[in-house]
Amino acid sequence: MDDFVTREERRGEAPPRPSREAAEAAVRTLIAWAGDNPDREGLLDTPRRVVKAYEELFAGYGQDPSATLSRVFEDVEGYKDIILVRDIPFFSHCEHHIAPFFGKAHIAYYPRHGVVGLSKLARIVDAFSRRLQTQEALSSLIVEALDAALNTRGVAVMLEAEHTCMSMRGVRKEGISTVTTQFSGVFRSQPNEQTRFLTLLRGAR
Repeated sequence: MDDFVTREERRGEAPPRPSREAAEAAVRTLIAWAGDNPDREGLLDTPRRVVKAYEELFAGYGQDPSATLSRVFEDVEGYKDIILVRDIPFFSHCEHHIAPFFGKAHIAYYPRHGVVGLSKLARIVDAFSRRLQTQEALSSLIVEALDAALNTRGVAVMLEAEHTCMSMRGVRKEGISTVTTQFSGVFRSQPNEQTRFLTLLRGAR
């Protein structure tokens, strides 16, 4: 996973993790800053709930994608063709506003020496999506992780997502879908492979 480690290193090391009490105090401050009373009945337990929710929403920071992809099945009777998993639902948060964005991921790859269990592709999406980032970065991270773990002949990823930072604030336009793609290997070097990937996706519509 050398390429993946390099990308993580570029993000810089996170500072020491604050205590739960400090995190809850920060939530109380934000409630007060928003204009409400953190001591009123309906909000008394909100800081605890928010911190607990953050543990789940951002659980990806505690997950190791390389471990998820560590088991490779080489006995696949010589199968070398495309493997595509469509419509993997995901939820993430943009790093600019910590606002949710959500949608579906489509992942394809050409195996070289083996394959991983199909559920591992969904787990990889979860591991990376439960972090703060952009949709573009999420697309790249998935491709890099699969390439590094499987030494594939090529990976293709498409993410389709709606961003609440556009629908709930700012321009406030609902129903806008953002599409990102990332390709490696034969998907990058051979345009016909990109066409095949997109055709297989359209066939599911």
